[in-house]
Amino acid sequence: MFFQTYVEELIASAFVISIMLIIRMIAHLTIKKIGQNSGVNTVRIRLICRYVTVTLTLITLLIEAFIFGAEFKELAVVFSSIFAVIGIALFAIWSILSNVTSGIILFFSFPYKAGDKILIHDKDFPLKGIIEDIRAFQLHLRLDNGDLVTYPNNLILQKAVTLVQKDAFDV
Repeated sequence: MFFQTYVEELIASAFVISIMLIIRMIAHLTIKKIGQNSGVNTVRIRLICRYVTVTLTLITLLIEAFIFGAEFKELAVVFSSIFAVIGIALFAIWSILSNVTSGIILFFSFPYKAGDKILIHDKDFPLKGIIEDIRAFQLHLRLDNGDLVTYPNNLILQKAVTLVQKDAFDV
């Protein structure tokens, strides 16, 4: 009975889901190709792919709600309530989100990769070391004395950075 009643909606849903799966596959292949060409760690590539999957899933759910007859006014009330709660929560954790967003930006446009020796020009605490890993929240930097420093991604975008030596691990 359910299938007979909603046959058109189910066909449209199958179409939307298959289109989103194709878009997801293309996006993942593109991200992997960019990551491999840039020499990015595979863990970071998988992390960015997860972000894309979550975003596409949310978009698919929104489209599915419209397919099954949800009105814009109904969705507007639901989403405004959800965004109000999320907005308050995000304000409380804005630095974490700032670091995650910076991590995504670093993935696509940071000119240095793991193994490079860099100098971070910070007036109060300049750092010089080898990048061990670039994660979602922070950059792992191994100093010359062996100390491991975790440097927040949002700060690495705000400071001037100099490449001291490319592929310093190989030496």
